[in-house]
Amino acid sequence: MALEDAHTVEIDEAGAGTRLDRALADRLGVSRARVRHLLEVGRIRSGDAPLRLADKSRAVAAGELYSVDGALEAETERPTPRPDLPLEIVAEGEGWVCVDKPAGCGVHPLRPDQDDTVLNALIARRPEVVGVGEAGLRSGVVHRLDVGTTGALLFATEEESWRRLRGAFSAHHVDKRYHALVTGRFEAPRRIDLPLSITRHQPAHVAVREDGRTTRQRVTPLEVFADATLVEVRLETGFLHQIRATMAHVGHPLFGDADYGGPMPVFATRPMLHAARVGFEEIDVRIDRPGDFEAAVERVREGSA
Repeated sequence: MALEDAHTVEIDEAGAGTRLDRALADRLGVSRARVRHLLEVGRIRSGDAPLRLADKSRAVAAGELYSVDGALEAETERPTPRPDLPLEIVAEGEGWVCVDKPAGCGVHPLRPDQDDTVLNALIARRPEVVGVGEAGLRSGVVHRLDVGTTGALLFATEEESWRRLRGAFSAHHVDKRYHALVTGRFEAPRRIDLPLSITRHQPAHVAVREDGRTTRQRVTPLEVFADATLVEVRLETGFLHQIRATMAHVGHPLFGDADYGGPMPVFATRPMLHAARVGFEEIDVRIDRPGDFEAAVERVREGSA
């Protein structure tokens, strides 16, 4: 394979038959994980057509040309500050900050031209976050919440704190508690330990599968209505869509979560899920449920009366 410029690869006879992600990673000098991310966000092209993550395993052929838009290395990308975006910083300490994430807002940009995320708003207030941790478009990110989920979201403002907090999340030492409004009567506390696998990347979707990664959580009813329950979920692991997928699997999908079979009444325009508490060592942040969540609870409460 001959590299025509910093962002273009031409496949030669020696490289023919190699998986696309391996071929590009080897020649561009980046990891296969980075290539897969670039595929996922549509920044790798074959001719004029952007490729998808599903193309990662296809075999390349001699003479094919591939181009990459933007920076090759994640660390060299810089999120755009957006001081005009609303942001509520609810707590901060040495090397960390906790914000109240609004619904409909991503945690960090997926592409350099995306500027409507929590991170874009945060670096306008705390520019020291840039370069921390994974750096680039993921600067300071300690953990993630789904776009539709609200509540407590931690960022690191110093490298040492990022390592400490990421280690705590990886070791399942962080107290993470969520509130969810689910269908049906969930009348007694119980554990829900299920294996989950990612079944689709664009858009993301997971399912219970025997060969999946084991997830663990404790679910406690807070208020039981006629055909719904407000529950607290204490996560012991962290997996993409864990609460949404597991609650749906046991017959209690979230209101507003059409992706996992939940009902879509007019009062639930997003999955009714809120990160109510995050705690580790000196960090103990609790955030009240937002107005739309409270309004949804009130509607099902009225329906039970």
